[in-house]
Amino acid sequence: MDSVKFSAEERALRAKEFFNKGYNCAQSVALAYADVTSLDEEMVAKITASFGGGMGRLREVCGAVSGMAFVASFLSPCPTADNAEAKKANYALVQHFAEKFREQNGAIVCRTLLGLDRPKDEPTPSPRTAEYYKKRPCAEYVYDAALIVGEYLANGKLKTESGKL
Repeated sequence: MDSVKFSAEERALRAKEFFNKGYNCAQSVALAYADVTSLDEEMVAKITASFGGGMGRLREVCGAVSGMAFVASFLSPCPTADNAEAKKANYALVQHFAEKFREQNGAIVCRTLLGLDRPKDEPTPSPRTAEYYKKRPCAEYVYDAALIVGEYLANGKLKTESGKL
């Protein structure tokens, strides 16, 4: 897998472009890494569609963070139920990505990041107008998330206490 085909910065910019085209946060991050997943873009968009808006506009875990977790499933796969080491490695990578995002942005929860005081929104997505893009920092969160994954790819494996991923 030639996962360093694009630089971290190029991936982050691609993710932001996907968001600006109307994809949700999770889709945007995941689509920037579609080549890493070996899935076509349409399939990646379908699989990650429900994770936008903090999972279906419930405003829980940020979609950009969910997009990173989706990519982590391909970078550190756990294809069988009985492989505890693979599961541990995958969870370690997801936690690493989430912690990096939290360090940069202060939270990983959508409603906290957006300063919302309600637990969820109506299921109808907000129209993507110029005003929407002005008041929502989501494009920057998408950029940050894609950059975190790209930097991981560029810098090699995450080291855990045991020195292994």
